[in-house]
Amino acid sequence: MPFRKIAIVGVGLLGGSIGLAAQRRRLAGEVAGYVRREASLRDCERAGAVDYATTDLLAAVSGANLVILCTPLAQMASLVERMLPALGRGAIVTDVGSAKTRVVKELEPLIRRTGAHFVGSHPMAGSERTGVLVARADLFENAACVVTPTNRTRPDALKKVERFWRDLGARVIRLRPEQHDLLVGRSSHLPHVTAAMLARVVLDPAHPKEQALLCANGFRDTTRIASGSPEMWRDIALANGRNLDRALGALIRELQRFQRALRKGDGKAISSLLEQARQRRDAWCSAGASPSPE
Repeated sequence: MPFRKIAIVGVGLLGGSIGLAAQRRRLAGEVAGYVRREASLRDCERAGAVDYATTDLLAAVSGANLVILCTPLAQMASLVERMLPALGRGAIVTDVGSAKTRVVKELEPLIRRTGAHFVGSHPMAGSERTGVLVARADLFENAACVVTPTNRTRPDALKKVERFWRDLGARVIRLRPEQHDLLVGRSSHLPHVTAAMLARVVLDPAHPKEQALLCANGFRDTTRIASGSPEMWRDIALANGRNLDRALGALIRELQRFQRALRKGDGKAISSLLEQARQRRDAWCSAGASPSPE
C-alpha cells in the first residue's frame, strides 16, 4: 500500500474523485477529508469519497504522508499555514490547482519548513458540475496530469507523486511551472473565458425571449464550461493573468481577422480560416487526443 494515510483538503468533485479512486485501488490505509461546512460531512458520507471527513484541518492532516490540496487557488497558502503544525517530516504535499507558478512559489518554502516536500500537480480532468456528490472514481482514467517540479523538488517525492497519478489512471506529463501556465492559459483558461463571455452575449436578457429558444446543441456544447464555479475560475484568471491576457489577445486578433474578411465579403478568406481550424482540430483528434471534461 503506497501511503499510510492520504489527507484530501477540500472534498469536492476533484477531491472526492481522488478519494474514490484511491480507495478503489487500495492506495492508502485510510483516506481522510477536510471540509469547511458541517453539511459537507453528510455529503462526503453519502458519496463514500473518504473513510472519514472532518472540519478539523489538523486532525485531517495529522499522520498523513500524502496531503492533496483540492481547494480554490486563493485558499491554499492560508490552509497550508494552518496545517503546518500537523504536517509530518517527510510527508508529501501536492495540489490540483490549474495555475502553478504562483502556487509553487508560495507553498514550496512554507512546506519545506516542516521537513515535508511539495510537488505541484494539475490533473486535466473535471466538469462544470461541482461538489462531492458528482465525484467519480474513473475521472482521471486516461486524463493528462501535469506535475511541475522545480530545482528544489526532492526526486523521491516527485516519483511518488507521479506514480500516484499513474495509479489513478492518468498520463503524467512533467513541465516547469511557468511552461505549464503558458500552455494551459491557451488550452484551458482561454476556452473557459470565451465560453463565459459567449454565454453573456447571447443570453443577455436585453435580447428578445426567442433568442434563448434558438440556442441549440452547438451553443450548449460550446458554452458548457461556463457553468463552472465562478470563485474557482476567478482565482485561476488572476493567478495566470499574464498568460491569459496574451491568449485573449491572440484570440481577439483571429476574431478581428475573420471580422475583416466578413466585412469585405471575402468568401475565400473566410473558407481558408474555417478550413485551417477544421484541419487542426481533426489532426489533434486523430493523434489520439482524448481529453476528459474540464
